[in-house]
Amino acid sequence: QVQLVESGGGLVQAGGSLRLSCAASGRPFSSYRVGWFRQPPGKEREFVAAISRSGGSTSYADFVKGRFTISRDNAKNTVYLQMNNLQPEDTAVYYCAAKLSLLLDSVVPGHYDYWGQGTQVTVSS
Repeated sequence: QVQLVESGGGLVQAGGSLRLSCAASGRPFSSYRVGWFRQPPGKEREFVAAISRSGGSTSYADFVKGRFTISRDNAKNTVYLQMNNLQPEDTAVYYCAAKLSLLLDSVVPGHYDYWGQGTQVTVSS
């Protein structure tokens, strides 16, 4: 079992930055691959970024490449999502999720075992 808590969301103007954190407790965090997802108002939850257990491998949705960076500090049991040049279309509830399996596609929400409660990100134009 692992518990995830997101923080760092808020209101920011277009072009601004935020850093989201996903703090984990419970089973050793380094056992899990971690992903960030988001759910814009009235839309489905979508993949944003994922990171391997060691942090050596990352993947991103095309719409955030070059703007968002996922990283992790296993000593602090925390995964981060640095978001730069935010745009109004980035407005969403952002969730972190963790999974044990190395075999399943990291972009599918249903493949993740544990989820945080989400943090709201609002970008004004």
